Amino acid sequence: MPAELSGRTVIVTGGARGLGAATARAIVEGGGKVLITDVLEKEGAETAAALGEAARFLRHDVTCEADWQGAFATARTEFGPVHGLVNNAGIATGELLEHETVEHFRQVIEINLTGVFLGLRTAIPVLRENGGGSVVNISSAAGLTGLPRTAGYGASKWGVRGLTKIAAVELAEARIRVNSVHPGMTYTPMTSGLGIKPGDGGYPGTPMGRVGVPEEIAGAVTFLLSDAAAYMTGAELAVDGGWTAGPTVRALMGG
Repeated sequence: MPAELSGRTVIVTGGARGLGAATARAIVEGGGKVLITDVLEKEGAETAAALGEAARFLRHDVTCEADWQGAFATARTEFGPVHGLVNNAGIATGELLEHETVEHFRQVIEINLTGVFLGLRTAIPVLRENGGGSVVNISSAAGLTGLPRTAGYGASKWGVRGLTKIAAVELAEARIRVNSVHPGMTYTPMTSGLGIKPGDGGYPGTPMGRVGVPEEIAGAVTFLLSDAAAYMTGAELAVDGGWTAGPTVRALMGG
């Protein structure tokens, strides 16, 4: 059952496909309105159109301060006061630390971490003026543990986790809640090229033995956006099939 979000307007970055699109869909199903932003214009416009009058699309580069101002202005013009932000936009690439280039490392940090910083900084005065709100930052299971071949990605996601907690402490008095969601391996367009398969048995390295689907991550995100999570801020929600709890448990048990 969708989280209750009637009367809420939320901005979802990286919302053209995958986790972002599933989150946008869940917001609309919960009675909310959503501004989907992304650099993927065709897919973003199609996703918004499929959701009807409760959704709009805007091209948005999360590393650009002016684009952030434009996103909040557009959401307000289209739907009224903004109540929430989902910092979902990001890139996932893997390389061993000794082979990672400085240029590529900086690119990942700029999109995955600086983009979240800019989103938070832009959202604060808007949400403060509206009497509060909820920000959900999408980190990763790679932001909870050391994962090989994720020099830039893992560092950025640990940074998102830390920035979330700093913001939560600073903004609690303003009734602005800030939490992070940490997906494990999830079947999306971004991960489909890795050779993973959805369904039971498709990911035996995790206790539940499968990868997640976008709707399962979206459920956690919309819960945090809703009043059902009114006493939660600075929390980190792992939605990873138990991977960070015990990634080798199935092998140890002979599963």
